[in-house]
Amino acid sequence: MNTLRLQLRFLLPLLAALLLAALAVVPLFDQLALRWFARDLNIRGTVVASALSESVADAVDADRPTRLAPLFDRTAQDERLVAIGLCSSGDRWLVRSAGFPAALSCAQARAAALREPPRFDLPSGPVHVGVYPVDAERASREVLVLLHDLSFIERRSADTRRYLLLFMLGLSLAVAAITVVVAQLSWRGWVSGMRAILRGEGIVRPLLAPPPELQPFAVEVRARLRDLEDEFRRSLGPVEDWTPERLRSLLHTQLRGDQVIVVSNREPYIHERGPDGIVVKRPASGLVTAVEPVMRACSGTWIAHGSGSADAEVSDAAGRIAVPPGHPEYTLRRVWLTAEEEQGYYYGFANEGLWPLCHVAHVRPVFRESDWEQYRRVNQRFADAVVAEAQREDPVVLVQDYHFALLPALIRARLPRATVLTFWHIPWPNPESFGICPWRREILQGMLGSTIMGFHTRYHCKNFMETVDRYLEARIEHEHSTISTGGKETLIEAYPISIEWPPPALTASWPSVAECRARVAERLALAPESVLAVGVDRFDYTKGILERLHAVERLLEKRPEWIGRFVFVQVAAPTRSSLEEYRVFQNRIADTTERINTRFGRPGYLPVHLLAQHHEHDAVNELFRAADLCVVTSLHDGMNLVCKEFVAARDDEHGVLILSRFAGAARELSQALIVNPYHVEETADALHRAATMPRAEQRERMASLRATVREHNVFRWAGLMLADAARWRLRERIEARVQRHGEA
Repeated sequence: MNTLRLQLRFLLPLLAALLLAALAVVPLFDQLALRWFARDLNIRGTVVASALSESVADAVDADRPTRLAPLFDRTAQDERLVAIGLCSSGDRWLVRSAGFPAALSCAQARAAALREPPRFDLPSGPVHVGVYPVDAERASREVLVLLHDLSFIERRSADTRRYLLLFMLGLSLAVAAITVVVAQLSWRGWVSGMRAILRGEGIVRPLLAPPPELQPFAVEVRARLRDLEDEFRRSLGPVEDWTPERLRSLLHTQLRGDQVIVVSNREPYIHERGPDGIVVKRPASGLVTAVEPVMRACSGTWIAHGSGSADAEVSDAAGRIAVPPGHPEYTLRRVWLTAEEEQGYYYGFANEGLWPLCHVAHVRPVFRESDWEQYRRVNQRFADAVVAEAQREDPVVLVQDYHFALLPALIRARLPRATVLTFWHIPWPNPESFGICPWRREILQGMLGSTIMGFHTRYHCKNFMETVDRYLEARIEHEHSTISTGGKETLIEAYPISIEWPPPALTASWPSVAECRARVAERLALAPESVLAVGVDRFDYTKGILERLHAVERLLEKRPEWIGRFVFVQVAAPTRSSLEEYRVFQNRIADTTERINTRFGRPGYLPVHLLAQHHEHDAVNELFRAADLCVVTSLHDGMNLVCKEFVAARDDEHGVLILSRFAGAARELSQALIVNPYHVEETADALHRAATMPRAEQRERMASLRATVREHNVFRWAGLMLADAARWRLRERIEARVQRHGEA
């Protein structure tokens, strides 16, 4: 009875504190919810205004704004849109939809839109006021005024307050019940725990190290709390843009400045010796595009194969060099490979074996024992480099791609406390396809040395877990997306990769779209009225280059009116030319290009321009800004960042993206024209639709695509992975501390 009385004296103030905390949180939550909803309404208003802008501009130019009234009335039938008005530069209403409040003047609307949040109170209730220019380039400054209903926000806020209070009440009762049960069953454990607190040994042992009879119960509680935490985090989404500063803040707070090491085969900067001395090149690689901004943000160490002819000359004795050149922000550590090692590990096992195996691109994978031995040897070399660069026993190591399937387990054997994040940049096949590999068990065991195993899509995660289930003895928890083997647990998660969104300072330095168009037209001798389509890829059989050429040919067959007007430019950076499959493929592309040009070409006109050489980023960006459409027809791709780079380049919100349904990006960029690249007719029709798409529809689609790519940028990709790693590290540290207390 005395024990129960003591518990009540503790629990009652706790319950009261939890309820008071809930009451205090409600106003803050209301303010945050209002900001979220206001942001959503601003985005919604921007899309509506963009869709109406062309019609409004035409009516104003014709000096007949009143003919917009039926259009405004139809648009205002949206359930949340109250009314629409067009205001002149002199603050006079030119036209308004039916039901537009007479009490609101143009001047009042402009003033209300500047408030935070932009709100105006009418007798019928509050409305959100959005003011959007019809056309920023016009001399006159007419604006569209959109009024959105805010009453639904108050209703949702009331529901949220009620659910929050009920949740806190339920949580308080649950905490009380658990506390009473645990205290009654294990009073001796509580007493020893309090003694540990008084000795300064921590406060987590009583809950995390219960008596043996309560261990299953404690494990279940921890699992449920982890589920709630994950669901809550994912439901919130990003509350602010992901930037290098936000990523650095995450590293300095959640990871407390822990060392970050990246391992990849391809290096971000290559030093080559040329006729005029040493030049620095950036490779055409989606991996480098995605990971390099992360390294600049965290100032870590990047370990990669030193492949440049002058790499050794500019590196120190250990192969280290500070990069980027001229503005060093992190360290590049180069690993030197012999020609035999590179041939077996990179060209052999990785690119003749794993690459076609995972892409299922109708090219047979080749597996040789000698290649496998070199692959194992090189993975061990890189593991030695990681250990040499590690400044402490528990670095955060980001292992990149299929070149290092064995590396996570090798690192784990040498640095048991390291947090290893492995990201697989290519697709993961189904279990039957992966079963072709003779060393499938060794590869899976190596990958499961990772703390976190990341893929682009949930579908690839599912394939990987099913493959492990087929070929290894492991405990798989599909609900939590974890695999346990050898006493270690690996989280399997999807992290869609992206690009660094260009900052305003960079976009301001870009030449205009008209300038880019003129330069490309002059360089390729294009007619002024040409419709320009572009494709930018490495010369790889998985990218669907041949399929898009067939689609261009079919377009010119079906619609002869495009002959002389439609031009397709294919940039194809040579890659892996020492492999027979790649040489044959490159020759086939050249032959197909020549056939199409011979068949449809005219004096001064070539339908296809094949640029089989490396292009620097500025040249590719110029081509993107000059193009009318971008064609990405991958036969199988983990993500494909070319499509996202095209979207980022189009700050004029023009241009159309044609995207393969077999690219991981298709799951995010739904406003593109999604095609099956194997269906030539469908792709040819998509080319025609893109070439004839009205500007208004282009703007609407591109605005949506740009919003998606900007929000889901590369810093979000890295931030989600590193945040998961931080939580995992914290959990392991707590468990290690509890174990030490238990042994004491």
